[in-house]
Amino acid sequence: MTQQDSNICMVGLGVMGKSLTLNLIDNGYSVVGFDRNAENIAKTHREARTLDNLTGFVPAHSFEALVAQSKSPRIVFLSVPAGHIVDDVVQALIQAGLTNEDIVIDTGNSLWTDSCSREVRYSGKVKFFTTAVSGGEQGARFGPSLMPSGDKQVWEFVRPILQSISAKYSDSVTLNVNSNVSPCCEYIGPVGSGHYVKMVHNGIEYADMQLICEAYQLMKDGMGLTTNEIADTFEQWSHTTLSSYLLEISADILRQNDPKSGQPFVDMVLDTAQQKGTGLWTAVNSLELGCPAPSLSEAVFARAISARKPLRASFQKNYLKQKLKSPELSLTAQTLGDALLCAKIAIYAQGFDLIRTAALEQNWDLNFAGIANIWRAGCIIRAEILRLISNAYNQDPVLENLMLASDIKKLIEAREVRWRKTIGFAIEGAIPTPVLTSSLNYFDSMCCSALPANLLQAQRDYFGAHGYQRVDETESKTFHLTWELENRQEVEIP
Repeated sequence: MTQQDSNICMVGLGVMGKSLTLNLIDNGYSVVGFDRNAENIAKTHREARTLDNLTGFVPAHSFEALVAQSKSPRIVFLSVPAGHIVDDVVQALIQAGLTNEDIVIDTGNSLWTDSCSREVRYSGKVKFFTTAVSGGEQGARFGPSLMPSGDKQVWEFVRPILQSISAKYSDSVTLNVNSNVSPCCEYIGPVGSGHYVKMVHNGIEYADMQLICEAYQLMKDGMGLTTNEIADTFEQWSHTTLSSYLLEISADILRQNDPKSGQPFVDMVLDTAQQKGTGLWTAVNSLELGCPAPSLSEAVFARAISARKPLRASFQKNYLKQKLKSPELSLTAQTLGDALLCAKIAIYAQGFDLIRTAALEQNWDLNFAGIANIWRAGCIIRAEILRLISNAYNQDPVLENLMLASDIKKLIEAREVRWRKTIGFAIEGAIPTPVLTSSLNYFDSMCCSALPANLLQAQRDYFGAHGYQRVDETESKTFHLTWELENRQEVEIP
């Protein structure tokens, strides 16, 4: 390839950037690539030369070289850490010669509000666009789930490229490689919406992972199954509506023996989980919006509790818990699987409710069936249940909550008793199930005709004169009771 033959560039050739670059080359595109780490450039160049498209990668060793070795209008993908580094790179690219004819696409895990700010900040300098990516290294290399957002004209320009490298799904089978079926890449909406959807995706991912871990612990500590027997159960569930990528890899993990000790590998891994922060963003945002997503938040707290290993050890020394297991108390894999499905529906319902609430606040016109389809292949949370979710939103695009869809309602009603039985088993056996339990609490709270919030609001009025609404008046009217007076009177607050 001669100089300036390509208009596609990649800044950041780490794990994800390199994989996206090789994916682009596989799909017939030539890429000019730059990384501050020269070894990353060399590694990408070496791997690119093994592909059929031998001239597909042009190494650049500075921002200026990247601009000089590419033609306008450029499409510059950024695969760099979220935060100020994104701004540092965009500013460097502008100083190196990018113009308003060029497109800069942030593919990192940026906070959605940062994306909104950047579109304004770089207006007139470059066309700033975002494409959130899910799928990890393998997804980026062979077909990720992509969530693009920003200017609609920019989307139409980059659409063929993004859809060619994305994962594909089919109504007959979920695929993880490219083929001539539907792309897991559709326009989400205005700038920020794509990264918002990705943020919620990660919140659902946290909760789904935790659910599987809770099922694992229930089978191990409650049912007395071996790791291989638990793997067998996970594999059996993989042929049902519970089928998912996370369940599949969990079975594989449980089959693995530790090369050093010969014991099950999972038993040799310290029980402290780390996190990068995107699940935290989801939990915080749900509180900011006043949109309940308790199970997504509990998954974040579960990781935080696991990380406090010394404190947990102190509790274990001070509280010698007697696990209560009466002879009639038992749990089967089928009962647990049904509970898991109900909880899984609940966490997706919370996630989609969060997206819906944000969309209303931000005035985003989102396609919820389309979002479900984008997640059906290539991404970490790809799962059979997303087909049901897509169908539910296709039947009712303005569905208020996923759990109100008729087909979903039937699934839950057929399994609700086993959902409750599983949580009862966990409580009696002193086995922590924060996400499983919170999912049922969410469902019960939503179904409750009269929550005790009446007493709570009366408490607020008592000590803070915050007021309350009456059941026999319109909600537009607010009242206060003069608690401090001997002869308490109700007054309307204007």
